[in-house]
Amino acid sequence: MKNQGLLFIPDISGFTRFVNETEIDHSRLIIQELLEILINANRLGLEISEIEGDAILFYKFGSPPELKDLYEQVETMFLEFHRNIIAYEHRRYCQCKACLSAINLTLKVITHYGEFTNYNVKNFKKLIGRDLIVAHQLLKNDIPQHEYWLVTQNLSVSQPLQFKDLQWESSTKETESGVISFQYAQLGQLKNEIQPDDTKQTELDNMSKMFAVQREFDTDIITLFHATGDFQYRTRWLEGVKAVEELTHYLPRVGMKCRCITENGTSIIYSNQFHYTDEKIEFSEQDEKKTMCLRYTLDRVRAKRTRLTLDYYVANDFLTKVSFQILRKRKLEDLYTRSIKNLDGLIAQLKIPTAAVI
Repeated sequence: MKNQGLLFIPDISGFTRFVNETEIDHSRLIIQELLEILINANRLGLEISEIEGDAILFYKFGSPPELKDLYEQVETMFLEFHRNIIAYEHRRYCQCKACLSAINLTLKVITHYGEFTNYNVKNFKKLIGRDLIVAHQLLKNDIPQHEYWLVTQNLSVSQPLQFKDLQWESSTKETESGVISFQYAQLGQLKNEIQPDDTKQTELDNMSKMFAVQREFDTDIITLFHATGDFQYRTRWLEGVKAVEELTHYLPRVGMKCRCITENGTSIIYSNQFHYTDEKIEFSEQDEKKTMCLRYTLDRVRAKRTRLTLDYYVANDFLTKVSFQILRKRKLEDLYTRSIKNLDGLIAQLKIPTAAVI
C-alpha cells in the first residue's frame, strides 16, 4: 500500500470579488489566518502537500483511517474555523466589505482514498496520481450549500456513516477517470455547538481618569480612525515613540498587541475595547500590567470634520493617583496635546477608502 493513502482537502469559500486594494488585502489576511487555524487543528498527523489558494491539500499514506477518526478531524477543523470567524466578527475593527463578509465564509471538506505518489522538487514535496485529480475534480459538484463533508465510496464502502445527527445523501461525479460515487452530509448544524464569545470589555474597571485632550480635524472619521488606531502609524504622530513592533500579524481587533519602544523603555500595549457607529468610534488601549489606559473617542462633526478626544486613565488607588498628579500628569498632558497636532501631517498622506475602517 506504498502508493495508497488518504487525500483530505478543506476548502474555504464565500468571498466575492472586491474592487479596492484594501478589501483585496484584507480578504487575503483573513484567508491566511483561517488556513493557519485549519493547519493547527490537524489531529490525524496529516501531511501538507501544498496550499492551493483557499484550500489545503493534506494527505497521509497507508491504510484507510477509521471513519470515526476522520469525522472527528472534520468536526475539529469545522468548529475551529467557525469559532475563529465568529470571534473576529465580535472583535474586529474593520468595516470594509471583506471584513464584513468574513462571518459568511464557509468550509467544505473532500475526503478520498486512492493511489498517488510524491516526488521532490528541491525542498518541496509534490503529489501526483490519478486519484489526486479525482479529489480535485470533486471540489466542483452540484451539492447545495457550501458546508459539507464529502466521503467517496473508496472510504465508506465497508463502514457505516453514522455521526451525530448528520443526514447523508448519495450522489455521483463524472470525472476523467469515470463515475465516482460519494456520500455527503451538511455540517452547518455543528455551529450550534459553538459557545458565544463572552469576553467582557471592561477596560475602565478600577481606573481613574486623570486628564483629557481634544482636537478637531478636517477629515472623515474613517481616515482619522485609521491614523490613530493602526499601530504601524504610531511613530509618526505620538511623540517619544521610537518604534512599534506588532505582536499580532493579522487585522486589527480587540486583543491585538504591540511592543511599544519609547525613550523611557519598552511596554506591551493591547487593544481591549472597541465600539463603532457611523457617527462615533470608541476604542481603548491598555498596558499589559494594567497601570494605564488610553481611550480614544472619535465623533463625526460633519462629513469632513471629526473631533478626537483622548482620555488618560491610571489604576484607581490613592498612591498611584497622587504620584501621577505630582510627577507625570503635566508632562504627559503636554505630550499628548503636542502629539495630536502631528496627526494633521499623517492624515494628509493617508488614502483610505471611506467604506473601510483600517
